[in-house]
Amino acid sequence: MFELKVTTRFAAAHRLTMVGKQCENLHGHNWHVEVYVQGENLDKGGVLMDFGIVKKELKKVIDTLDHTYLNESEIFKDVPASSEHIAMYIAKELERRIDVDGVKVSRVSAWESENSCATYIAD
Repeated sequence: MFELKVTTRFAAAHRLTMVGKQCENLHGHNWHVEVYVQGENLDKGGVLMDFGIVKKELKKVIDTLDHTYLNESEIFKDVPASSEHIAMYIAKELERRIDVDGVKVSRVSAWESENSCATYIAD
């Protein structure tokens, strides 16, 4: 099994309810995102897939989040705009966009601070 990792960043605001007093206030983060894609076979060039494809499609996903108030986004209309749901959204949306045989998004980590992250692990 091979796995590639691509990282990116975005800034956004949110507020969480029923988590803790500080989190219930409107606040923002400069999220650091780590995306992993995996597959068993390399192509004729000896790579799992072109990093550029992952970066290009990831940018499109991140652009839907960057500099927004996440609670008002259609993306989070039915779920809290937590780091857990952000990681899941990125994973599922990126999976939908990557069209390389045998390659899938394996996990996404959304770091809301230098020492705190949530990771979504795909099936």
